[in-house]
Order: sequence, then C-alpha cells, then structure tokens
Amino acid sequence: MDKSAALTGLIGTELPILLAPMAGASTPELAAAVSNAGGLGALGSAMMSAADLRRETEAVRALTNKSFNLNFFVHHEPDVAGYDAKPMQKALSGYFGELGLGEVPPPSVPAPAFNEEMLELLLELRPRVASFHFGLPSPAIVERLKDAGMAVIGSATTAAEARALESGGADAVIAQGHEAGGHRGTFLDHVDLGTVGTMALVPQVVDVVRVPVIAAGGIGDARGVAAAFMLGAAGVQLGTAYLACPEAKVHPVHRKALAEASDHSTVVTKIFSGRPARAIRNRLTEEMRWHEDAAAPFPAQRPMIAPLTSAGAKTGRPVIFGKPVKGDEQQVVRHRSDGVVDFAVIKNLVVDFVREHDQIVFAGDFQHFLQQRLVADAGSVPRHCVRLRHAWPS
Repeated sequence: MDKSAALTGLIGTELPILLAPMAGASTPELAAAVSNAGGLGALGSAMMSAADLRRETEAVRALTNKSFNLNFFVHHEPDVAGYDAKPMQKALSGYFGELGLGEVPPPSVPAPAFNEEMLELLLELRPRVASFHFGLPSPAIVERLKDAGMAVIGSATTAAEARALESGGADAVIAQGHEAGGHRGTFLDHVDLGTVGTMALVPQVVDVVRVPVIAAGGIGDARGVAAAFMLGAAGVQLGTAYLACPEAKVHPVHRKALAEASDHSTVVTKIFSGRPARAIRNRLTEEMRWHEDAAAPFPAQRPMIAPLTSAGAKTGRPVIFGKPVKGDEQQVVRHRSDGVVDFAVIKNLVVDFVREHDQIVFAGDFQHFLQQRLVADAGSVPRHCVRLRHAWPS
C-alpha cells in the first residue's frame, strides 16, 4: 500500500496534511476548518483541564464530523519543592519592575502531565487520533486507546526515539526536526539534544520504522511538502502556516510579529517553560539566555514568565516580551497581497500543500520519474530542476 494512503486510512482523512496541535493557539474553529478541508485538525490539550477539554472537543464536533486529533504531554512531573527559584526570580525582577507587575510569582505546575483522569476522559471522547509529546504513555495505556478505536501517534527527534515509539505501540511517528516551533519533543536524551534538521531526520526515521512517518519542522509551502514526500514521509504536519488564519488564537501583536519574521528571527529557548521551545527573538530571549539553566523544571517556569508575555501583548511591545511560537515558524507566514487572511485560506492552504500547480512532485512516482526521464545514464546527474505537473492521485 502507498505510504500516504496508509496514513490517511489510519487517521481518516482525505489528504496527508496534519495541523500541529499548538497548545495555546489552537481552537475548535481552526481544528474543524482543517478537518473539513481534508486534513487532520488538532487541539493542543496538554494545558487544558478536563472540563475545558470536554467543552473544546464538543465544540469541534459541532463544527465537523471529520477526524481530528487530541494531543497531550507525557513529561515527568516536576520537583518544584526541590527547585531554588531565587536566581530566576532575581533575573526576572527587573522586567517585572519595569512594567509595574510587582513580585515575580513562584514556580507552579499549571497542568499535570497525562494522567488517569485525562485517560478516562480521552477514552470517553474517542477522537480518531490521540497524539503525545515527550514520549508515549505505558504500552498498556496505548493498547487501551487503540482498543477504543484511536490511532496513536508520537513525536521523535532522533531515529532512536522513533524506534522507541514504534516499540511502544505508536501507529505513526512524527519526525520533528530542529526547525519546528513549539516544544522540542526529545524524550530519550537530554532536553538540549535532539537537534537534527527535518530533512536530515526524515529519511533516517523512515529507514528504521515500519509505521508511517510524518515530517514536521520548517515546512511552510508545497515545496517543503514535496521534499518531505521525496524523502519517504507519508505525511506532513504544519503549524505556523495556519497561525495567520483568523480561526487561530493569536494576539494581534504576536500575529504581526509572525508576519514580519524572517529566517533568522527565531531562537530556541528554555526561558518560557523550562524546556527548549522556539520563539521569535526579542529582548527577553536575548538578555535572559544566560539564565536559562536557572529555569524552573518544565512546565513550572510558565507561571513565572506568564505575566511578562501577557504584559508584552497588552502594551504592544512584542519585541521586548514575546512568547513561544507554535509551529514551523522559520517559514514566513504567507498572506494575500493585500495583507488580509480570509476564512477560505484554510482550505486553500490544505489543498495548496499537496496540489500547487506544477511545483509539487508526488513522492510515490518520483523514483520512476527519475529512472524514466532523468537518469538514463547511471553516471549522469541532472543539472536542472525539472518541474512536473502532477495532480494528487485518488
């Protein structure tokens, strides 16, 4: 069976395009719009309470009868009691004073890791796909989810992690390259590792697992999609490409910063949550980079920094106080020529990623195309890029 067909059959979609969950930026409207356009919509559920998750899932189902994904974190609960917050509070105190925010709050856990309560709710809600970041739940839990009819997907930043996910029961693996936004999903090595680029990682993961591989990180248009398929990916997951859509929960200040970002505007930092996450470079990320090792353990750093990111948005000063950008933000967000992003852009994005006139070559036919049209002589190397018009196969 064709790789992409295997993936779309698994996740119940028309096209092998997945919306990145993007906790904090995803909405039921965005998830439903992507699903209705033929891709897999998603909700970043990791920071939600059970009541919030139930309400958001009901909202998605009110907008679509298509498949969607609920995503969770499976990190270790942090030892806040054993953490000395004084160095971080001292480092942040100047910014809090500058904005009149008072004392730096202590670290705290804004939401627990995936637990029994969320498991029981997930089994009740039964989305088509349940995905996890920072590893997988235990094999017994994975089997319960699969027995309930859900496909289980995990994120890998190395080939070794991909093998671990497959051994743990994952039905598909997301190969998350270093370019990806949001939190890096590393779980076998130190959190500062797992820095292989997407286009180098994808073929390595494809070579070591039998399940479908989904490419993620730095993919923002049909050229990136085509490249991922040529390297063996069965599908692609994108985030920032959708953040300009009106359905995304993005503050206008941050939306403007995204639109103005270039290929060197981002940085990976632990200052926002305690784990590496890619953000738009700003005064806070630059001045606080020397204090990253003093960050509270994930996710207890978030409540310490949250007042600054909120104040930055309210005062219109994102260059000073930004927030992590979820998705593949090293690609510039695409707008219409008049700078307006309308509702139809979601369907257009989904379709464009797999069918952009003559700029995309379907990976399943690429080897045959090379053999028949380009490499008649085994020693010859094409000097030019051949553009092949090829509609997405049914």
